[in-house]
Amino acid sequence: MAISKILPPRDDDASVADRGWRRARAAPSLQEVYRTVPVGHATFLRKLLAFAGPGYLVAVGYMDPGNWATDLAGGARFGYTLLSVVLLSNLMAVLLQGLASKLGIVTGRDLAQACRDHYSPPVSVALWIGCEIAIAACDLAEVIGSAIALNLLFGITLPVGIAITGFDVLLLLYLQNRGVRVLEALVIALIATVGLCFLFEIILARPGVAAIAKGFVPSGQILSNREMLYVAIGILGATVMPHNLYLHSSIVQTRRYEETVAGKREAVRFAFFDSTIALTFALFINAAILIIAAASFHTSGHAAVGEIQDAYKLLSPLLGAGASTLFALALLASGQNSTLTGTLAGQIVMEGFLNIRLRPWLRRLITRLIAIVPAAVTAIFYGASGTAQLLIFSQVVLSLQLSFAVFPLVRFTSDATKMGGFVNPLWLKALAYLVAVVIAALNVWLLVQTLRTWMA
Repeated sequence: MAISKILPPRDDDASVADRGWRRARAAPSLQEVYRTVPVGHATFLRKLLAFAGPGYLVAVGYMDPGNWATDLAGGARFGYTLLSVVLLSNLMAVLLQGLASKLGIVTGRDLAQACRDHYSPPVSVALWIGCEIAIAACDLAEVIGSAIALNLLFGITLPVGIAITGFDVLLLLYLQNRGVRVLEALVIALIATVGLCFLFEIILARPGVAAIAKGFVPSGQILSNREMLYVAIGILGATVMPHNLYLHSSIVQTRRYEETVAGKREAVRFAFFDSTIALTFALFINAAILIIAAASFHTSGHAAVGEIQDAYKLLSPLLGAGASTLFALALLASGQNSTLTGTLAGQIVMEGFLNIRLRPWLRRLITRLIAIVPAAVTAIFYGASGTAQLLIFSQVVLSLQLSFAVFPLVRFTSDATKMGGFVNPLWLKALAYLVAVVIAALNVWLLVQTLRTWMA
């Protein structure tokens, strides 16, 4: 996708942020870190580094524990075939995150604020409630993933592990008080940890390069094989998280770019670079999980592996000492990363939709309790098998909510009265709506099939 095609076609409108929106007396998005990172008039590389960060916070959601089960199942059951689906999911993510960052930069509003400005109060409240449920469901997957990792690494019971994950509220408060760049640095470090762990796992697994390359080429078998199609839709449906769109449209506003047409054009371009590079890392990690599952489980006859705990138990016997430990370490880093960004997204959504502000510690405590309580109850009464079912349920909830974030985003960025010269050109508008419809259809299909499975 050419960068020039995503950028505004004209620059004759210097006040696009005020067009087509109801004037709202609202505090800036994430007021405590709003426009705190200078970008200056440096060289291309220095500006690229100055804008780098928000994309990595967003990319975390594309490699969270909720995605691991589908990647593991896809690789174990069907080898490398579904790598093309992982690639397609990532391309959709690049497009939608590019639109989210453009909305925040051009209008000065995050997606939640934009919805509140555009829709009636009852609709805005309904969207807020749905989004809060989705964030809680997503956070639930991260809480469970972190607890499973603590159990695998240190033998900590699941209920205690779930309680420990609640302390990330204090960590997030501390990091945000130190500045958004410190938070971004931690997130990037954790992503690097996950990436290095999986790089080492791939070296141990020694997959065939030719087979990997073939897997990235779409196959008609995906459509003709019903079981393969089901897993493929699970990968597609679980990849784009609704809270990532709200998060990205807000966090890009931490950069102190010039609020002119030229300044916004430059900010849109560098934000797109940032998110695309970061999502490339997410692509590597998701593909690595599937490749390791294919090279380790599919080729050894363990096609039924789909649970994180089962993968952990089998990796060391198949790949050698240390493989299981690296897998669990990557899971812990991924889970903690996701809880940090998910809690931050919760703050953005509540403040954006309702135009109210709670004390940061109280807002994050509420977000964590919504996820921790059901996870703890399930772990106490049903054990590991119950948490696995809860993970599946959380992905179904996300599927239901996703379109309520994607369609407003595409609509707003395709409206010339709101975006001025930054409006999506016709081809991008058509492509964005196509992606939105495809995601909605796939998620509805996945939901129907999941309900049928539960009722059978």
